[in-house]
Amino acid sequence: MGCAISGLAAKSELADRSREDAAVEHPNEEQIQMIKDSWKVIRDDIAKVGIIMFVRLFETHPECKDVFFLFRDVEDLERLRTNRELRAHGLRVMSFIEKSVARLDQPERLEALAVELGKSHYHYNAPPKYYNYVGAEFICAVQPILKEQWTTELEKAWKTMFQFVTALMKQGYQEESARQRQLATSPKDRLDKRNTAL
Repeated sequence: MGCAISGLAAKSELADRSREDAAVEHPNEEQIQMIKDSWKVIRDDIAKVGIIMFVRLFETHPECKDVFFLFRDVEDLERLRTNRELRAHGLRVMSFIEKSVARLDQPERLEALAVELGKSHYHYNAPPKYYNYVGAEFICAVQPILKEQWTTELEKAWKTMFQFVTALMKQGYQEESARQRQLATSPKDRLDKRNTAL
């Protein structure tokens, strides 16, 4: 069952890690317009897409369930399709995607949004290694909705947006991780480090 791209998320993880040091590109103007046009169709089914996306995520990457304590022990993925908590989480993710689409023309606002989401994911114990999977499953979930509107160019546009956003989320996660490590350092250690810097 499924879309060819969902299996690629795991295979591309190694390639993604090697590209993390390279600058991630922001979608160009043509891609932004394609994303916004397709979003107009997708948003009519956001609850459905959110559920499909997460059920597929748990099918293709069952280890992701460990991050979601509410779903960790659910073996019957069909039961998840009617789960209120999964629906609510799917809608929150779709809301983030909607905000991201709306801010594609405002890179500073999009960056602030994605970095903050990465920081909050640190506190949810949701490590960056899972972020790419969500974009891949979103793409698989929306293909049937967009039908003949789906093209390789549109797929590339959505992939570019998700790569850009997930890179910013990873940055936020890392910033929050560093901040928490700094806070965990005892006040005496922090004072000692300041005194040696003088």
